[in-house]
Amino acid sequence: MSDISLRGPVEWSSETAVARRKSRYAADRRLQFYGIAAITTAIGLLGLLIVSLASTGYLAFVQTKVTLDFPIRAEWVKAEDPAAGNYRNVVRQALLDIFPEVTTPPDQRKLGEIITNNAQFMVRDAVLANPSVIGGTLTLTVPSSDPFDQLNKGAISRDVPENQRRVTDQQIAWFDRLVEQDRVAAPFNWELVTNADSRFPELAGLAGAITGSFYALLVCFVLSFPIGIAAAIYLEEFAPKNRWTDLIEVNINNLAAVPSIVFGLLGLAVFLNFFGLPRSAPLVGGMVLALMTLPTMIIVTRASLKAVPPSIREAALGMGASKHQVIMHHVLPLALPGILTGTIIGLAQALGETAPLLLIGMNAFITSPPGGLLEASTALPTQIFIWADSPERGFVSRTSAAILVLLGFLIVMNGIAVFLRQRLERTW
Repeated sequence: MSDISLRGPVEWSSETAVARRKSRYAADRRLQFYGIAAITTAIGLLGLLIVSLASTGYLAFVQTKVTLDFPIRAEWVKAEDPAAGNYRNVVRQALLDIFPEVTTPPDQRKLGEIITNNAQFMVRDAVLANPSVIGGTLTLTVPSSDPFDQLNKGAISRDVPENQRRVTDQQIAWFDRLVEQDRVAAPFNWELVTNADSRFPELAGLAGAITGSFYALLVCFVLSFPIGIAAAIYLEEFAPKNRWTDLIEVNINNLAAVPSIVFGLLGLAVFLNFFGLPRSAPLVGGMVLALMTLPTMIIVTRASLKAVPPSIREAALGMGASKHQVIMHHVLPLALPGILTGTIIGLAQALGETAPLLLIGMNAFITSPPGGLLEASTALPTQIFIWADSPERGFVSRTSAAILVLLGFLIVMNGIAVFLRQRLERTW
């Protein structure tokens, strides 16, 4: 055994030792600086993304609306068949009552462009809901058309030349008169989440996409959760350790890294072309997302099972429990917090997938929420894709607003995962 004392006294205050300490301290400070710089950069970029989306998308959370008095005259709307009424005349007359000086047909068409083209159908639905207004006047608030919504929000400048904007000076003067009469308001746009998609930006909403995403995630959870847990329990607790199980494990790990578009191609070839399932259906979307989520679910479940101390298994076996009882009564309940966390994170990842859903047709133009798993639908990511490709200016803000809604759902799901882990996790 060597004796340190034989080497002579250690010169901790020598120039060499001091230089080495300074070098080590400097290296530590640089490492801390790199870490802080990386975190700051990540937070800054995330904040830049959120600010960029919010600065564009906040306009979609309010909607310009115009309150008008619609004359429901008996010659236009028959009491015996109100659905077949001439509601186009009703809408035109409601505007002409405010602007009686507009007499030429071209000017009347320009005046009618102030409100949404679907105003006649809104009036019809209100009359069908309350037929007693026939012969009287119906006061109703309807959305303005997209150009005037943009004008009211300041997205269209009044200072640019008339030939460079979508609204004329005369239309702006008419709109200003409506504002002076307190007929124009910009309340919170609840229709953004209660309406389905529309070709008119002022009417487009996310109800169909939210419903479609819910159905698809429901199918994904029903399929991937029990299958993933069962496969993980067998591989971790029962399967023999040989080259075949090693091959299965390697392939499961590889499948977790396969691009999602490959699963979309698989769903297109198998579920649509081979089995003939309906295109654009949430059932097919959920099955494709389940295939994509299943490898991650198996890996997370196996990791959670490995985290349970061996002493739990040994104690249960020592008390006379069977292998099945050990797994179902002791190991699985203790691993459940980690399994639930991984499941919710996997579902959150599936919620944001776009490529596989595009390949199975969940980017169709659907004007009503789906009523079941087999009806055509869209999803939140594909709805964002559709709106981002639309030429109308109003869809720009709605695209950013839809992204914010999607991020909100993802944050909620990850928050639930953190809560469940903290609530159910046990320490040994």
